[in-house]
Amino acid sequence: MIEKLRKATGLDIYEPSVHETDEAVYFMARRADDKLIGCVGDGGIQGEAAGEIDGKAIVVGPTSHENAEAIRECLPWAGPICLGMHTSVGFGDRLGLATPGHIRAVRGTHISPIFAQQSIREMKRTGRTPEEVMDDATWGVVQEGFRDTFGSDADHLQQPVDIDRTADAGFTMFTIDPGEHVDNEADDRDEASLAAKLEDLDDESLEATPDDLRKRYVGQTFLLEGGTEVSFDERTFLKAAAKYGGAVAHTVIMYRRLREHRDEGDFELEVSVDETETPTSPAEHYFFAAELKRLGVQWVSLAPRFVGRFEKGVDYIGDLDEFRNSFAEHAAVMRTLGPYKISIHSGSDKFSIYPIVSELTDGLVHVKTAGTSYLAALKAIAQADAALFREIVEFARRQYETDKASYHVSAELARVPDLAELDDDALGELTDHFDTRQMLHVTFGSVLTADDGRRFGDRLFDALRTNEETHYDALRSHLRRHVEPFLYAGE
Repeated sequence: MIEKLRKATGLDIYEPSVHETDEAVYFMARRADDKLIGCVGDGGIQGEAAGEIDGKAIVVGPTSHENAEAIRECLPWAGPICLGMHTSVGFGDRLGLATPGHIRAVRGTHISPIFAQQSIREMKRTGRTPEEVMDDATWGVVQEGFRDTFGSDADHLQQPVDIDRTADAGFTMFTIDPGEHVDNEADDRDEASLAAKLEDLDDESLEATPDDLRKRYVGQTFLLEGGTEVSFDERTFLKAAAKYGGAVAHTVIMYRRLREHRDEGDFELEVSVDETETPTSPAEHYFFAAELKRLGVQWVSLAPRFVGRFEKGVDYIGDLDEFRNSFAEHAAVMRTLGPYKISIHSGSDKFSIYPIVSELTDGLVHVKTAGTSYLAALKAIAQADAALFREIVEFARRQYETDKASYHVSAELARVPDLAELDDDALGELTDHFDTRQMLHVTFGSVLTADDGRRFGDRLFDALRTNEETHYDALRSHLRRHVEPFLYAGE
């Protein structure tokens, strides 16, 4: 069939994409740098006639939203599903070109991947819509002929309208970020101030008065799986309630908004409080999860704020023994009140903690990556177009101080190597340099949208499309390092 398609259409056919159903044969092809979706027979694709095979018409059309919807209808494996409690890794794709490389990183493993993953914040910075994020993942899945299950994640949703937009686009997992409702000052407040914060909580959403909550926790000790326990004296309770009570209430509001769009079982919920100032204690984790459970919220994964520093694009910064001891307590809370998966946000490149996380969760874990795939793309650019890479690095150097404001990073421009001292064949090594990685990581939005994309974005996309195998190889080799520590978890 592949040779017949090549001969009939004159196109470069992606061999893994060819898939036959009772109604049609579907395939993806390439004409210069443009990708096309085609079918032989009655396949529901919008396009133009491109010949025939065995008396059946060939239609070839653009990788448009309309054709993506049609493909997901005809080929159910091309759309996302709920993944449940399987060990999973999220592969954020800020460019919309990375899914084939992500598939190659996870293919042949038992890890459940999430390909369509992007936050509203990232969509704004890249100028993409939820529909475009979903469609780009679909085309990558079809191109690679990936027929295993995969998920989609509408990440870091903060407002009810975010739920509306991403639910309409067909996302299956929704990550609620109630971080704005977390009291980051709670650890340093005195009891009177904490008690005042307790009185200000949303009783209606929490379906409990301050006295109700106090009776439920103060003076109580809760035994955790494995033999450890968490205890609540007055201050421990007040700090947990003041710090996370508002976040619980907001999560309930967002969950109920989601239920207006989807029936239970047709979506998955993740809750994330990782982007906050202070670590989540085991008692605070217990309070947060127990209150969500009491209020009828069902979730598949939860991302606490762990000890140490989870900075963007680099390995974990902190004491590994302290992390292990603290993480073991969080895993015990998870097993007691769930089970649900512990989610590792800003999980890109945290290679030193992956073995600990894998061991202590026994497979009940979700690792979320995003910016590291953009950095892999830049590594490919350094190889394919050194001049463009140099321009991007110099622009990022000028933009870094502005763009880093909304990120937890510690890179310093003074430590970024001078490009003038580097030969072209050494440029790719910059994407492995701590300060350069973070500088490039946080400036992605400015790079892609400078002069409405004309300055760098269009050229970057053209280079990656022209050199797609170089791009996919960079993604596969780097993201496979994120997958491998979890391959034997739970066995």
